Amino acid sequence: MAAAQGRLSDDAGGTDDPKEEDLHSGETAPLPFRAAVDALRSARLRPQIEVEPTRAPQRLAPHSYALEATVVDGDQDLADGRLVLLHDPAGHDAWRGTFRLVTLVRAELEPEMAADPLLPEVCWTWLTGALQARGLTYGEASGTVTRASSHYFGGLSARPSASQIEIRASWTPREGLGGAPDTAAHLASWCDLLAQVAGLPPAGPGDASVVTLPQRRGPQSR
Repeated sequence: MAAAQGRLSDDAGGTDDPKEEDLHSGETAPLPFRAAVDALRSARLRPQIEVEPTRAPQRLAPHSYALEATVVDGDQDLADGRLVLLHDPAGHDAWRGTFRLVTLVRAELEPEMAADPLLPEVCWTWLTGALQARGLTYGEASGTVTRASSHYFGGLSARPSASQIEIRASWTPREGLGGAPDTAAHLASWCDLLAQVAGLPPAGPGDASVVTLPQRRGPQSR
């Protein structure tokens, strides 16, 4: 899945409103894919994370659906990310399954955290730990953790230095009854990762099951 993961960039598929024909493309999608997308759209998440559908990449798999999210604290955006669900009914050798989840997560870092030499390893364990904490089974996980720092000079020298962490990853969710994975639980674990990267405390019993995703567009298929 390395190829798909590497092509999930800021401009992959764009984020413009879908064309009219895209609104009905999910009607011909396989039933397991439609069930997986319905589970994503009905998920209930903690209110600090704003999630909405966005245009999915069209060339990574026959069927795809994408969400973008922002972790918000007051008027501040603490982290953002994108989660893409891919489906190939014929299966994919690299996936070892018919579904694949691909993600990009980004957040600004405090200087002391950015200087931690173990930060990439810690961020990767945040991803795997979020999946394991919800009892999810998955396979073929792969990804990269990138830490970048920006320093400003000349006319921009008044700006403070800034550091950012970026996690790109993909994994194969195990399929359940009917051939569809528990995508709602995978979305919840992904939001746990976003919250942790953003520095939010763990969700309490009253934080989960608060906000339902807006139902704005249907799944897209090639």
